[in-house]
Amino acid sequence: MSAGKNEVQKVIFSILGTFLYAAGINLFIVPIGLYTGGIVGICQLVRTILVEYMQLPFQNIDLSGIIYYLINIPIFFIAIKKCGKWFFAKTVLCVTTMSLFLTLIPVPTESPLAEDILAACVIGGIISGFGTGLTLKMGSSAGGMDIIGLLLIRWKKDFSVGKVNLLVNIVLYGVCLFLFDIPVVLYSVIFAAITSLAIDRVHTQNINVEATVITKCAKEGMQEEVFRQLGRGITKWKSLGAYTNEESEVLYIMLSKYEVNQLKSIIKKYDQNAFIVINEGVSVDGNYLKKL
Repeated sequence: MSAGKNEVQKVIFSILGTFLYAAGINLFIVPIGLYTGGIVGICQLVRTILVEYMQLPFQNIDLSGIIYYLINIPIFFIAIKKCGKWFFAKTVLCVTTMSLFLTLIPVPTESPLAEDILAACVIGGIISGFGTGLTLKMGSSAGGMDIIGLLLIRWKKDFSVGKVNLLVNIVLYGVCLFLFDIPVVLYSVIFAAITSLAIDRVHTQNINVEATVITKCAKEGMQEEVFRQLGRGITKWKSLGAYTNEESEVLYIMLSKYEVNQLKSIIKKYDQNAFIVINEGVSVDGNYLKKL
């Protein structure tokens, strides 16, 4: 598959991921009055305040998608120089489609699992988590906490997206505890936990990834594509196969979770038999550009 077709496929699956996320939220979580975590959860809380407490006439559509897009606009302007251009473009597309899906997918007046809230949390969490994980796995992002996490990492290296999400959710569910009944908060936390587990099952890569490539075709074109497409450096050394006694080269590359599939595509383009070892979640110090 050519690089262009591969990227088009990734974009299609990224959009599918945003649809699944929105479907899980609107079909299973919103009808039973629960709240997701992160920026979307904040948008749902604002929607509830506007519609139910301030009596604004928007009962027929879910305002959370529109609010989510508006919140992401200033984030885009702040982060445009911090992300790769292609990653940034896909993120804008995914935020747009997710906002549309959150707004347009009809919310049932009564959940099909209204009598079993725990089941609704599990099914909604699995669908939404799978969708988010799929979007991340395709090298895209639905904005929100991912972009904010990237900005905070650039500002202070001991920040992480997980820490930022934790802080935001503590504030969000604290407000929910003040406004709503305790069961609403507890089930919302259960949903958020199941969603996180589903994301991890689909998207297993961590922020910092160590790639070791053993190849007999380490051509200049391969290395130039890694430099140009990923903006990553390569450390390489000669090696000798103990069994075949044939010479090869070992390429050592540090990159982010979103770049692993792109790296594999570049390597396989030049050497279908290359041996690629991925080590996830490594700690990196020094002159290393962190990306999400």
